[in-house]
Amino acid sequence: MPKGGGVLHKKKHIWCGVMIILIVAFDQITKFFAKRYLLGGDPVPFIKGVVQFRYAENTGMAFSLFSGARWLFVALTVCVCVFALWYLFSNRCSSLWLYWSVGVVVSGGIGNLIDRAANGFVVDFIEPVFIDFAVFNIADCAVTLGGISLAACLVFDIFKKEKKDE
Repeated sequence: MPKGGGVLHKKKHIWCGVMIILIVAFDQITKFFAKRYLLGGDPVPFIKGVVQFRYAENTGMAFSLFSGARWLFVALTVCVCVFALWYLFSNRCSSLWLYWSVGVVVSGGIGNLIDRAANGFVVDFIEPVFIDFAVFNIADCAVTLGGISLAACLVFDIFKKEKKDE
């Protein structure tokens, strides 16, 4: 490891931890307000014709698939998040792009894990109205965007390695 590598890893870990905490906090705060102001009420337009806020409880995963498998989802999410956090904080991650992508996915997983473990369902409140799509939340956005970034990183890495081998 190059001189000062330990300090760089420590800073990277601290900032990743801060990012995870901030995303989880933002997710939980928005869910609190959704429950407080949207539960039992009419949808509230946010951007007319594009997105509205509507309270929904999701006992399944994306698009309410596998509803009712609460403890399976809790156990699976805990295992995935623990493995991902170990991977991040054990300095095995090969690039910053990969590191931050995994961190964003983990933050979304933790945000929904908190709901599922505490309530038995995940609070969703963001509803696109310009297409027929599921109602979702900030944690779902983190998992989706982190996953897209992770996939892009892995594809980029494959092409980079192929180019090196030529």
